[in-house]
Amino acid sequence: METKLTDQELARREKLNRLVELGVNPWGERFDRTDTTATCREKAGDKSAEELESNEIRVKIAGRFKFIRKQGKASFANVQDKFGSIQLYISVDTVGPESYQIFKTCDIGDIVGLEGKLMRSRTGELTLKVDGFTFLTKSLRPLPEKFHGLTDIEERCRHRYVDLIMNDEAKRVALLRPKILRSMQHYFDNLGFVEVETSVLQPILGGANARPFITHHNTLDKDFYLRIATELQLKRLIVGGLEKVYEFGRLFRNEGMDTKHNPEFTTVELYEAYGDLQSMRELCEGVIRNACKEVLGTTKINYQGIDIDFGPEFRWVSMAELVKEKTGLDFESDISFEEAAEFAKSKGIKIENHWTSNGYILNALFEEFCESDLIQPTFVHGHPIEISPLTKKSADPRFTERFELYMNGTEFANAYSELNDPIDQKERFIAQLKAKELGDDEANEMDNDFIEALEYGMPPTGGIGIGFDRLCMLLLNQASIREVILFPCMRDEK
Repeated sequence: METKLTDQELARREKLNRLVELGVNPWGERFDRTDTTATCREKAGDKSAEELESNEIRVKIAGRFKFIRKQGKASFANVQDKFGSIQLYISVDTVGPESYQIFKTCDIGDIVGLEGKLMRSRTGELTLKVDGFTFLTKSLRPLPEKFHGLTDIEERCRHRYVDLIMNDEAKRVALLRPKILRSMQHYFDNLGFVEVETSVLQPILGGANARPFITHHNTLDKDFYLRIATELQLKRLIVGGLEKVYEFGRLFRNEGMDTKHNPEFTTVELYEAYGDLQSMRELCEGVIRNACKEVLGTTKINYQGIDIDFGPEFRWVSMAELVKEKTGLDFESDISFEEAAEFAKSKGIKIENHWTSNGYILNALFEEFCESDLIQPTFVHGHPIEISPLTKKSADPRFTERFELYMNGTEFANAYSELNDPIDQKERFIAQLKAKELGDDEANEMDNDFIEALEYGMPPTGGIGIGFDRLCMLLLNQASIREVILFPCMRDEK
């Protein structure tokens, strides 16, 4: 069904026709800029109006009209590019009657090329005195009202292109996210790691506990999963002798959406031959502290009113210790499954069918009573073997050499001393299959090719995965993951 145009949209189409009558291509041609609004400010510096007048600084910029005040033979406007905005002074005397007539057909949102010299207005504002005007693109839809823009987060995410035009904060986040990524890449590269790419389509579900998206390859007549993790393929590269690898990868999990979850998201996974949990601890702490310092210029941030400091050494504490602190139950002692289950029930925890040992209950109590209080950077280690199918056992075989990094009550990273014993790994996969039969639809499948790879020999290895979107949320002070993903998954528009 054809959408009825508004009065403003109809008026803009009339101006589109007027431009054509004036001999102007409303969709423009290549325009070579010499400057941006940022370099204009740099070149002008703190020069006075007199200094700019006597030391002529010519520039050639392009951007989108954000404000226009049309007057008789001289007008003021404001144009915006990637780096900000600058005031314009444009008159019939400087651009000529033909270009001034074209300018007078312009609307807010139109994109133009401008040439001229820098000056200061009577109020001291840096201004471009335009003597060359090129129309580049007609905007057929009006931008949202200046002071409110798109205020609804659903609308802002659904129409991100408008959000970026109207919302300086959205643009700031969009430009800083890749700087965080580059900082992390450089940090890893300087430690001798190699960035790699692995396949998104995977025939076997593994590498994490999550529900997958399933797709079908017609030529092979075979179902594939969109990967839920990059882990197992990266470990194969360790077997192959690449020794130090990492990947910033898009992952896909067929799960719910909220402020911390999007079905499609980015992690960085990294594996180091001859490393272990402690080498991952040092690396994780170092790369986050370095990114914060490089991108934000400080190790202290304020996230939604909460001060977080990456400067001091991150806390190191076991899951069992935290649960004992909060509930009084000591999972490092010899308590039976029945005792642990009864205690959990008394605390309001539902016992699932596939929970057949204490590890599941320990993890449930931790999630219920401990997670939310971990505000400052904290490494929680000693995860139960039941929930860590790819991790080496600790000296106490009920637990594993694994940590998760928590900040502001949220998990940001997951690291292991990687399991490299193929016999033990196969037994873990078998246990996962049993859990799946008992109703755990997030359990791993048997990956015989990965077992075969381990049988060739994988050196002792440390591995880590860091939730990149969540880290960006924290460092850039965003309350929702949708603010740091340019095009998040959205519900249908009503």
